[in-house]
Amino acid sequence: MVKRQRLHSNAIYYFDMVCRHMSMREAARRLHVASSAVSRQIIKLEEELGVPLFERLPGKLQLTSAGEIFSRHVRTVLQDADRAYSELDLLQGMYKGHIEIVSVEGPAQGLIPELLARMHQRYPSITVGLSKLGSRDIPEAVISGAADLGVAFGIPETQALQQLSRHRFRLGAIMTPDHPLAGRKEVSLATCAQYPLIMPKPELSIYHSIAPMLGHLTPARAVMESGSVEFSRQMAVRGIGLAFQTTLGIEDDLSSRRLVHVPLSHRQPIISELGIYARAGRLLPVAVDYFARALIDEMTRRGDTDRPN
Repeated sequence: MVKRQRLHSNAIYYFDMVCRHMSMREAARRLHVASSAVSRQIIKLEEELGVPLFERLPGKLQLTSAGEIFSRHVRTVLQDADRAYSELDLLQGMYKGHIEIVSVEGPAQGLIPELLARMHQRYPSITVGLSKLGSRDIPEAVISGAADLGVAFGIPETQALQQLSRHRFRLGAIMTPDHPLAGRKEVSLATCAQYPLIMPKPELSIYHSIAPMLGHLTPARAVMESGSVEFSRQMAVRGIGLAFQTTLGIEDDLSSRRLVHVPLSHRQPIISELGIYARAGRLLPVAVDYFARALIDEMTRRGDTDRPN
């Protein structure tokens, strides 16, 4: 394995760790150095740049505007260093690296863990971090460098994000097999509104797909509202009402017949588009690129796919 020496000054690494935890003490603990050493490096950086990078507030730190700008630069620099090391490792036949993923709940429930388990069997030295976020919060995590890859529904186009792939999945009503609608090939939202509903809250992209179409029909039939597709799934399994999801994350429930997924139609199929995202302009480290390709292949297998040029 290529010997991992720091390509940049300690101040860069110390600053990045302080940004991640907004604490000199916690940064020092994770870097295995004294708090005074971290503080000296931050002060040195501020003197060289000629601007304060942090506001020292009572009991906490906060990035200044200059600190925000510099933090984005530092994340880019360190990510590029990781890419260089991973390519050097690959030349020596080593498969190492770290992948940080942020995903909406559905893919994080079954698909992504399944792929990660396969990858771990083949490349056990690759480490992984996975966080669940709403689609609205995922772009910032990827753009800031907190995550290598983002998996989210309905992300608007932006110059700061690169869409690696886009996949189309039918949105459907999920219910127990004994529900009156369980035998249908597809169902309208108006028909669903005649039964108790478990409605998504506005922080979920599903809400924005169906709420305008349901209009005034929902209040009387919405027995629950949730910002979690997992909670909605559990309530549907218990027969509380109809919930709305794609098949992602409920594969085991469908195969065991605990749930039935009936595709929705409102004059035409209702589609949720799931995208895989990286920071625009970034060359992905080998491990990240490998996983992204595996994820794209699996998404392609499971749904209709449009891939950007």
